[in-house]
Amino acid sequence: MTCFVGILFILLALSIIKIVVLSILFYADIRAAQKRDPAAKGFLEVLLLYPGLHALMWYRFAHIFYKIHFFFIARLLSQLARFFTGIEIHPGAQIGKRFFIDHGMGVVIGETAIIQDDVLLYQGVTLGGTGLEKGKRHPTVGNNVVIGGGAKILGNITIGDNSYIGANAVVIKDVPVNSTVVGVPGRITKQDGKKLDVILDHMHIVDPIMQNIEELEKRIDKLESK
Repeated sequence: MTCFVGILFILLALSIIKIVVLSILFYADIRAAQKRDPAAKGFLEVLLLYPGLHALMWYRFAHIFYKIHFFFIARLLSQLARFFTGIEIHPGAQIGKRFFIDHGMGVVIGETAIIQDDVLLYQGVTLGGTGLEKGKRHPTVGNNVVIGGGAKILGNITIGDNSYIGANAVVIKDVPVNSTVVGVPGRITKQDGKKLDVILDHMHIVDPIMQNIEELEKRIDKLESK
């Protein structure tokens, strides 16, 4: 009995040490999640229960093995992360600081993808390639970019800083800085050089083409009513 209690005590101590170490290593990412998710009730909740953060943790360790050419171990860790979180991040991807995946199920990030700082991804996002070409074949995402749920960004393209990709948009061309992209294929509308707010509703982005169509329909209705 004493031995059993001793083992439980050791396991508890190790768990506490693990939580403390992870809290220190991923403090900035945890705080970013708290800032960007209104449902986050506390630091410990994010640390223990957020799959996006867990996938990022697995990725960080897998990326270390990838850089020293232990490719099998790196891929093993990434596949374990995919199994437990539903998020697939290739260990070869490059991800910056304060990265947050909200909900996260179905997110796929390719091997040569580059993600800068303060990027927010929603569920179902794909940063993928377009063929069997070698070298850089996945997107580069700039700083302070928000990518809405279900969006697909494909190929060796660049998403400029402070840009916003609407839900379910398909982007296959470069996006300038301070832009919003909507539709299939993605259509770009400039935002007058203003920095986008990371808490914008990614389900209701203004589509300038649809706005023009609606205005034309109103004008036609007025002309017909005369």
